[in-house]
Amino acid sequence: METFRTNNGVVQGFRVADDVVAVLGIPYAAPPFGPHRFREPRPAPAWTGVRDCTAFGPVAPQSAELPGAPAWSPGDEDILTVNIWTPAPEGGGVPVLVWIHGGAYTIGSSAQPDFDGTSLARAGLVVVTLNYRLGFEGFGHVPATGSTAYPDNRGLLDQVAALRWVRENIAAFGGDPGNVTVAGQSSGAASIACLMVMDRARGLFRRAIAHSVASPCYTLDMASATTREIAAAANCPATAEGLTSATPHALVIASDRVVDDYRHDPASGSRHYDPSLYAPVLDGDVLPTDPFTGMASGATREVDLLVCHTTEEYWLFDAVGSSAKVTTEEQLALFARDFRLPEGLVAGYRAAMPDAPVLDVYLAVFGDLLFGEYSARLAELHARAGGRAFLARFDRRRTGADGVVRAWHCADIPFAFGNLDTECLAFLIGGAPTPADRALERRMVRAWADFAATGNPGWPSVDGSTAHAERWTTEDATAEDRPTPARALWAEADFPLLRP
Repeated sequence: METFRTNNGVVQGFRVADDVVAVLGIPYAAPPFGPHRFREPRPAPAWTGVRDCTAFGPVAPQSAELPGAPAWSPGDEDILTVNIWTPAPEGGGVPVLVWIHGGAYTIGSSAQPDFDGTSLARAGLVVVTLNYRLGFEGFGHVPATGSTAYPDNRGLLDQVAALRWVRENIAAFGGDPGNVTVAGQSSGAASIACLMVMDRARGLFRRAIAHSVASPCYTLDMASATTREIAAAANCPATAEGLTSATPHALVIASDRVVDDYRHDPASGSRHYDPSLYAPVLDGDVLPTDPFTGMASGATREVDLLVCHTTEEYWLFDAVGSSAKVTTEEQLALFARDFRLPEGLVAGYRAAMPDAPVLDVYLAVFGDLLFGEYSARLAELHARAGGRAFLARFDRRRTGADGVVRAWHCADIPFAFGNLDTECLAFLIGGAPTPADRALERRMVRAWADFAATGNPGWPSVDGSTAHAERWTTEDATAEDRPTPARALWAEADFPLLRP
């Protein structure tokens, strides 16, 4: 067993390989419940003796039961923890990568097997993963009561607290606190875009990796409307007193009820297609501006940025049954109206996909709306404002016994983490990895490690006016990726920053 001294006490980890030590479930903040519920995170209490850190900590309140990861149980409170994989328990100065998981700000945890940091540690990084508050606990708007205000974006504040813990403690694990890269996917990547424009996170990281950046931020009015819906479903007043009287479990169940109502109501607008209830809130305090505006102003230019998206993002949601089915031209037209898409955009996709069924056109448009176009524009805005940005597209497909496994949402992450052998991830990649998959895995692990160490993943940066991107694929040709017809269509659009 290996021990390390943190500011709060000594922790004990274990060797997961001859050259990597894992230390799991280290508290970085106190439990955010009881009188401290809906508040900013507080420092973790100190302990005496040696704390056993050989198992993941509890996950944040949620209803999801994800393959290979623990489920949340009411009563689990010590949820704000980090996990560390280090290749240098007796050395120092190793670049640090801090991973923020995705899950629509509602589900997920650092204990998911695709986030095991062993391979990246072997590539020369100290890897940190973390849990943060999700759902209403982390992103629900709680109205002020009297002189008491409750901060919005508590999940983002948890992430900031974890990054501060890393700055103060990571040297004990061989990491360099002055060379920290934050990385994330989906809502984790969108969290990173928000952290880049937050004053409270300034100086806590040097580089950022954002895969499949989820696009929406919410206004206070939108967040308040969601609070009223959740409170009604939980049968409590939409006040601070009412919401604090409802248990975390009650608000999880209420959120699921509201989501289910949207899924079954085609007339409910944009949330019918993607009933995500939570997102960062433009509160003017924790999150003073949306990432697009902040990056365009040059506020993030000191951070090196690596952005990636998959080429068929939304096909995953259709495959797992979490997306509304759009199979007729009438439904497709309603979808375009519900999202206020520019006239001609859907027709442009149809022209580029003349033989595709309506469902495929819808999935292509929706994937670019929520992830692909937003991600690419983020990189370009950062570059135009004087920052250094790199862009990649994950375009790996595979034909298996059940048909084509597409380059869909989440499929890139096992490659970048080097975890293709994880059995429960076989669905994402279409079965056991092939030799070509192994080669792609090595390339992606190396790119992440090199970017975290030096700021250069191994291909030219975005110059602000071109759409050059590295193409992650198992094909022999990995030459420069040219702009797609879809990008030209979006170029004519005033891209939405907020959900309608």
